[in-house]
Amino acid sequence: MKKNLPLFLILLIFESIAVTLWLTKNNIFYLFNFSYIGISIALGLFLYSNNYKYARRVVQLLVGSYMLIYLGLICNENMQIEGFWYYLFTGVFEAATIHYAVAKIFGPLIFGRGWCGYACWTAMILDFLPFKIPQQPRKKISWIRYITFVLSFIFVSALFLAKVKNIEKIMFYSFIIGNILYYLVGIILAYICQDNRAFCKYICPVTVFLKPMSYFSLFRVKCDKEKCISCDKCKRVCPMNIDVTDNSRKRKNGTECILCMECVKNCPKKAL
Repeated sequence: MKKNLPLFLILLIFESIAVTLWLTKNNIFYLFNFSYIGISIALGLFLYSNNYKYARRVVQLLVGSYMLIYLGLICNENMQIEGFWYYLFTGVFEAATIHYAVAKIFGPLIFGRGWCGYACWTAMILDFLPFKIPQQPRKKISWIRYITFVLSFIFVSALFLAKVKNIEKIMFYSFIIGNILYYLVGIILAYICQDNRAFCKYICPVTVFLKPMSYFSLFRVKCDKEKCISCDKCKRVCPMNIDVTDNSRKRKNGTECILCMECVKNCPKKAL
């Protein structure tokens, strides 16, 4: 029971969200949507607890492909940050605004940057690249993410200010074009920096929402100092360059943790 406690907690959280939105929005879609995501994550945790090597990848593919293909391409919903701005400006709590509220604004108070590690459809593809462990030191260009964040806001704002017609169709096309650009930039950057997660560290505008809330995250990797032998293997295998041996919330790159558990799996003394 102790080993599977996180699994039950995740299921409880997502089922609570599913039932609440189903009843308040009077739309059974939300029951199926959040139940599916919760069950997918719980399945990943179950596989992880049973030492299945690709547990996280299973969740990434189940959730990421569902959101990209079904919600995005089939249901014509822009689930990128532009979709969030669009629904925010129209004053409608639907689709992208609900998604951002749960996964990227308030959700990180509980599971930090877990979205990036288990559900992001951009990272889902980038994690197939060969640079799972960063081959170069982290670059000081994270400020680029703030530029892409502002540009996305300006783009949607301009559409509303210009009173552009068929804005819903433009949002759908921007979702397709945006994803293509994300994949292209992400793959090119990964090969330049020899780091699969370079896009997440330097370009992704969504991290502007994720980082501040992740500071207070309930689920965190912690180090047992009595077991730790300071071998630094955890730091070497971390895709986000985090100092997980420091238990303070101010640890180096602490708000970047995607809960991939590579540090936990590779710790020779099980100190994490």
